[in-house]
Amino acid sequence: MKKIVAYFRDSYNELVHKVSWPTQKELASSAVVVMFASLIIAVVILVIDSAFEGIMKFVY
Repeated sequence: MKKIVAYFRDSYNELVHKVSWPTQKELASSAVVVMFASLIIAVVILVIDSAFEGIMKFVY
């Protein structure tokens, strides 16, 4: 039981004192980057899917 309590105490201390949390501005800019990257990846997948669809229609 002591190990569990020590684990949670150590985890709490690390999260409060050692972790550097991002600011709200940093989070917002990261969210924008993730949204644009997701959009670009979705468009790439759409193009690849459309190409394969065309190839399959040609084959069949």
